[in-house]
Amino acid sequence: MDLDLAPRTSSRPHARAVVDEVERLGTDGRDGLGEAEAATRLADHGPNVLPEATGDPAWRRALGQLADPLIYVLLAAAATTLVLGEYVDASVIAAVVLVNATVGFIQETRALAALEGLRSLALAEARVVRDGRLRTVGSADLVPGDLVALQPGDKVPADLRLVGADDVRVDESALTGESDPVAKRDAVLPAETRVADRCTMFHAGTLVRTGSAQGLVVATGEDTELGAIHRMVSGAELLATPLTRKLARFSSLLTVVIVALAAVTFAVGLLRGQDAASMFTAAVALAVGAIPEALPAAVTVVLAIGVTRLVHRHAVVRRLPAVETLGGTTVICTDKTGTLTTNQMTVRAVWTPDGSYDVSGAGYDPDGQVTRDGAVADTARDAALRWSLTAGSWCNDAGLDHDGSQWLLTGDPTEGAMKVAALKTDVAGVPGRGLARTATIPFDARRPFMATLHQADDRTGVVLVKGAVEQVAALCDLQMRADGTTEPLDHAALSQAVDDLAARGLRVLATAVDVDGSAVDFTPADLHRTDLVLTGLQAMLDPPRPAAAAAIAACLAAGIEVRMITGDHAATAAAVAAELHLDPRTDRPVVLTGAELASLDDEAYGAAITSTRVFARVAPEEKLRLVTALQAQGHVVAMTGDGVNDAPALRRADIGIAMGLGGTEVAKDAADMVLLDDDFATIEAAVEEGRGVFDNLVKFILWTLPTNMGEGLVILVAVLLGTALPILPTQILWINMTTAVLLGLTLAFEPREPGVMLRPPRAPDRPLLTGPLVWRTVLVAGLLVAASSWVFDAALAAGSGLAEARTAAVSVFVLVEIAYLVSCRSQTRATWRLGLLSNPWVVGGIVVQLLAQAAFTYLPVMNTVFGTAPLDLASWARVLTAAAVVTAVIAADKARAVRRRARTPTG
Repeated sequence: MDLDLAPRTSSRPHARAVVDEVERLGTDGRDGLGEAEAATRLADHGPNVLPEATGDPAWRRALGQLADPLIYVLLAAAATTLVLGEYVDASVIAAVVLVNATVGFIQETRALAALEGLRSLALAEARVVRDGRLRTVGSADLVPGDLVALQPGDKVPADLRLVGADDVRVDESALTGESDPVAKRDAVLPAETRVADRCTMFHAGTLVRTGSAQGLVVATGEDTELGAIHRMVSGAELLATPLTRKLARFSSLLTVVIVALAAVTFAVGLLRGQDAASMFTAAVALAVGAIPEALPAAVTVVLAIGVTRLVHRHAVVRRLPAVETLGGTTVICTDKTGTLTTNQMTVRAVWTPDGSYDVSGAGYDPDGQVTRDGAVADTARDAALRWSLTAGSWCNDAGLDHDGSQWLLTGDPTEGAMKVAALKTDVAGVPGRGLARTATIPFDARRPFMATLHQADDRTGVVLVKGAVEQVAALCDLQMRADGTTEPLDHAALSQAVDDLAARGLRVLATAVDVDGSAVDFTPADLHRTDLVLTGLQAMLDPPRPAAAAAIAACLAAGIEVRMITGDHAATAAAVAAELHLDPRTDRPVVLTGAELASLDDEAYGAAITSTRVFARVAPEEKLRLVTALQAQGHVVAMTGDGVNDAPALRRADIGIAMGLGGTEVAKDAADMVLLDDDFATIEAAVEEGRGVFDNLVKFILWTLPTNMGEGLVILVAVLLGTALPILPTQILWINMTTAVLLGLTLAFEPREPGVMLRPPRAPDRPLLTGPLVWRTVLVAGLLVAASSWVFDAALAAGSGLAEARTAAVSVFVLVEIAYLVSCRSQTRATWRLGLLSNPWVVGGIVVQLLAQAAFTYLPVMNTVFGTAPLDLASWARVLTAAAVVTAVIAADKARAVRRRARTPTG
């Protein structure tokens, strides 16, 4: 027999009857495969596992960390200083390169763990029928045609076509985003039916919540839906972050400028008749002076401090650049279930024939109230309400426990919600203590209701029913009033109530009771002969997290668009979005489904994702397409998620954010950041922290670039004028090493600027080297060159030696850098408004730098190593005068910039 064992993408098992699928797979729908046939198929198809990740070997990835222009210049500087015999200096520069390369290698290695996390989902055991006997095998040994038995709590080991089921419901939220467990039933579905709607299929990686079933293995390993996601994760391009892209452009430009200046210095010196050796020394001095050796280290330190601060705000960053990326985010694409919502079904309203009640609280914590018009409901005065809550609580198989810190549900979330609703009143045990269950009619997909028979204290049989409104209403001719009397069921009022509740995105179930049930043979047919009375409706929803609305409002105020992308139903998504005010343009946000998006051409698709804020019934590949399309429009995209279905988009996004409590390991491994509290509000806090991180990084660049360029230019000017070098290469290295560590890195500890979340996000294409930064670089560098040259020449004119004159020039650089550091602490506020101790690291760094400079000037060993000499009072007077003039000019320019920024704020 020729068997059709092609992957599920071509076989479409949901579109065929079970008997046809059994024949196609060449198996037995009752006894399964034989052991020999299973072994043959395992050899042909391979194990039921996802393929291992492939990629560059570790040594190549390690070398790849050095592929950066600034790193090349640093390596050249290290080699040059080594040739000059400055072994300590060369070691320091090389250590900076090594630390940054190591951090980058570790980050890349961790990113590859996403694929291994996907593979682990398939590693479990399975109960399979072979040769007519039920046995347990490793899930890796399953093959197409195997007959698998499923029980509550089982992780589905492969893609299965349902053969038989008994009240089975499957949690598919990790795969599809569907918040409710999905009831499975036998049917023949259209071939184009989407994964989330295939009620005849069990998919690998999902979880059986209730009931039992048998299913035929139709796809294993990479042919499963989980395998399709694995391919998308492995194929999704891991983009460089905006920060790394900007630093790369900045480094390239800086490299070109430095090399050009060094070449000009060397060439001009030769043309002026200088010897090549001295000009080579001058060129090296210029290059070493202009290179911001501390920039890579500063970036790492600034980001690391941001990581530490985020831990205190309940977020763990897995890739350092992600901290800054958050600050530049322009769009947050957020999952609904578990991110914006609690992922815990909650009854929000109860309707009875006499009116409606609101139910407060969220999740499985019974802290809440049932109210009507603001007053707490009196269940003793409303029999319909009392019996509706009783039916929801006792016609129920869910379990609710408290582990000391939180409430935990066992069983179906819908049943858990109804049990919690009863616990918010006094009916959970009244007449519960006198209602011993004696019989049950379980929920069935073909008969969507549950009924239980109880024996009351007076030996009377009580029948409780809950289920789909249409089914329960069909069993009732009467409805209950608040006083306990009955009247004919008002179908029009019931239908209107259902429509009103459904319009709010609520899932609605009906409850009924027969308080004098006398059925002996308790069967579904008997329910039609009982005097069932409709008691009411209970409407539930996975509610928004308490802080989500405020967090979304803060993001919108910061100029960040928020889009909901969920696999859940459109009505549910719209209701949650409306409650959270996710789209400030309207109270009823427009929702586009994945199927509607798939039907659009590229132009219409781009317009749709620009104008729409809510997307529902979206498959994993569509989430990936949405993220990619937004990036193509120039957005910096943050993507949140918790399920396997979110992994491809999490990996592709500029920053992927996974849920730490309720998220799958796959999502965590694919993400750049993990939330410890699964709360969208933490994302808003992380964005705020990210903006502060970027501000501090810009402050460091604003401080280091002008001073480094000043060191290089003072060499160039000396060569152009044909004078002695005011500063030697070793002295430049002293300035750079000490000031970068003791002064520049203290800016990493600056607190966030006020109003950081009230300005729009930075334009993604805005470079680090902006117009104001170029102007400040030119101004400060020029002032440093002028001041140090004047002090150097004045010292020589006053009869000082060359060593003392150079020491004075170095001191000008150090003092100006100290004063300029204080100025760079904020670009939006005057220096005197910052507070002396708002950043104690700055104060400490300045004190230590001054002590180090004193040692540099007066210790004999330092004089010998660096070619310096002690300064007399006249020299210090000239140094302080020059530094004071430069500081005053810089302060005046900053005041002008602050006034201009206040008039035209920018992100």
